[in-house]
Amino acid sequence: MGRRARPKEDLDIELAELPPELRWREWMGRVEAVIFASPEPVTREVLARVVGRDCKIDLIIDDIRDELRGRPYELVSVAGGWQHRTRKNFAETIRAAIGAPGDGKALSQTEALILACIAYYQPINRSELSSFFGKEVSRDTIARLRGLEFIAAGPRSPQPGAPYTYVTTKAFLSHFGLQTLRDLPDMDMLEEAGLLSKDKMLAGEFPVLASDEADQLEADRDEDDDVT
Repeated sequence: MGRRARPKEDLDIELAELPPELRWREWMGRVEAVIFASPEPVTREVLARVVGRDCKIDLIIDDIRDELRGRPYELVSVAGGWQHRTRKNFAETIRAAIGAPGDGKALSQTEALILACIAYYQPINRSELSSFFGKEVSRDTIARLRGLEFIAAGPRSPQPGAPYTYVTTKAFLSHFGLQTLRDLPDMDMLEEAGLLSKDKMLAGEFPVLASDEADQLEADRDEDDDVT
């Protein structure tokens, strides 16, 4: 077990002079403040720097969530940490006020399918991706997914030439609201819903696009690139 990072000496994390209830409230405030101020999910290790040894961080998180009930934002577990996010039922309200978020991370159907394939079969190289699709997966598509920080280079493949494989990232988990890869939808459930077929994917029958449909999706991708 790693050693807890030493906090700044001028920050009293134990708060021994406070009554237990006030100490707990102060710890709650510190944890929420750190999470609120961070643009990325905050890990347990980071939060441990501002609370005492006897503080149970999971219980602190539970109490903060209880206090946020009925608020338009919530505390969610994503990418190995915690982050404040607006509740989904307020999405339409936000769009009406300030428009849709322009983060440039909208994916074409082709990119989404490739990303899903990487997520379920990582580490996987570009040649293996191409065999799934029955057509070459372009370097440009891989570059876009890497540019969005959804994927990164993984270990070298044992295949001839030792090509790089690709794996998903913490940014992928955060963007799609996942705590870990174990939170990905179960493949069997997707197959029952008619969205993906594990057997067909393993047999190299991952959705093969008709030439005109493929051209249209590539055009959609190019338009997405122009927007970003």
